[in-house]
Amino acid sequence: MLVVSGLGQRFGDLVALEDFALEVPSGAWVALLGPNGSGKSTALALIAGLLPITAGRVTFDGLVHGASPTDVRVRAAIGVVFQSPSLDPKLSVAENLGLCALIRGLSSTEGAARIAELTAALGVADRMASLVAELSGGLRRRVDLARALLARPSILLLDEPSAGLDESAFRRLWEFLVQSRARDGLTVLVATHRPEEAELCDRIVVIDGGKKVAEDTPDALKRRVSGDLVILESDRLDEVQSILAQTLGLSGRRSADQLVLESEAGHRLVPRLAEALPAGLLRAISVRRPSLADVFVKLTGSSLAA
Repeated sequence: MLVVSGLGQRFGDLVALEDFALEVPSGAWVALLGPNGSGKSTALALIAGLLPITAGRVTFDGLVHGASPTDVRVRAAIGVVFQSPSLDPKLSVAENLGLCALIRGLSSTEGAARIAELTAALGVADRMASLVAELSGGLRRRVDLARALLARPSILLLDEPSAGLDESAFRRLWEFLVQSRARDGLTVLVATHRPEEAELCDRIVVIDGGKKVAEDTPDALKRRVSGDLVILESDRLDEVQSILAQTLGLSGRRSADQLVLESEAGHRLVPRLAEALPAGLLRAISVRRPSLADVFVKLTGSSLAA
């Protein structure tokens, strides 16, 4: 459905995106995973037509984005949920959605039916008379999602859709998207810095410094970090690292006040670490399976929280 090649964007001397490529088949869910400032929102803005394409090419179902007169058809195929809700806070939920239906060219009958369907599914039908300014962040996000889906877009672009949401609102948002996929075959491209959000997708594009670093399924990416992760916590990590390097030949990577070691069998490494390190040097030691956040650190050397 979506093919991106050689996409680039500069803001003065800043290279926000460089030679970016992406393919999203119909019905697929793809995540752009990276920290703030990595280029993922810029990529979405270019794909959505919010920025002019000055380098590279974007096509939807064979239609070239930016090549008039196909842009009207391309834009009609896209639904966008922005990082900040694009709703008028001084209007009611009903007024916001009614205005969007009008702009999208839906008839009054079709628009009313679609609004009723989406607001019921998203649990906001009882808030139609409420001003958007009176809604919580989770409710605003659900109304904004209804707005984006009104005209039944071929692809939904989500830019940090769960920003500011609590865990309950996060789960409800993605439960609805999963249901929409099962019912309508919804295609989704999401930009996020949350590993748990990216893991809901079929494929993940790791992006950092405006460049694509890796692309694979969530499970395949996690396999790039071998075995278990053994996490050592200490106020004297330099001393810990020095001892482990000398006695066991281990180095690991630092993360705040933690030293992270990769091991094929973490439960077997823990006793060796306890024997090698003097009593009282460690605050804690734990073993866990790798996460996508760990994969990002290994691939880029930086944290998703950067």
